[in-house]
Amino acid sequence: QVQLVESGGGLVQAGGSLRLSCAASGGSFTNYDMGWFRQAPGKERGFVARFTWRDVSTYYENSVKGRFTVSRDNAKNTVYLQMNSLKPEDTAVYYCAIKRTYVTSYNVWGQGPQVTVSS
Repeated sequence: QVQLVESGGGLVQAGGSLRLSCAASGGSFTNYDMGWFRQAPGKERGFVARFTWRDVSTYYENSVKGRFTVSRDNAKNTVYLQMNSLKPEDTAVYYCAIKRTYVTSYNVWGQGPQVTVSS
């Protein structure tokens, strides 16, 4: 059974940085995508970034391009979301999720740490 455990998050001032980690267990993830999503208070959950394990490709939502970077540690089955130049509007609960590359929906989700950016 695939499980995701997130860590990181917290409170940071605008312009600062945080790194989120998402450790996957319970399988081999060569043919999986890992996505990052966020949900701000009163808003729907939205896409942030995606990492494709097989070809190490990444894709970012426009508002985070150039500020957020997804990377992985293959030996640890862990994907990271490095968030730089944080803005108050980045404040949200951040979720990682995983799916097989050839399907549409993410079906396993992390617990969602809080990221708060103060102005």
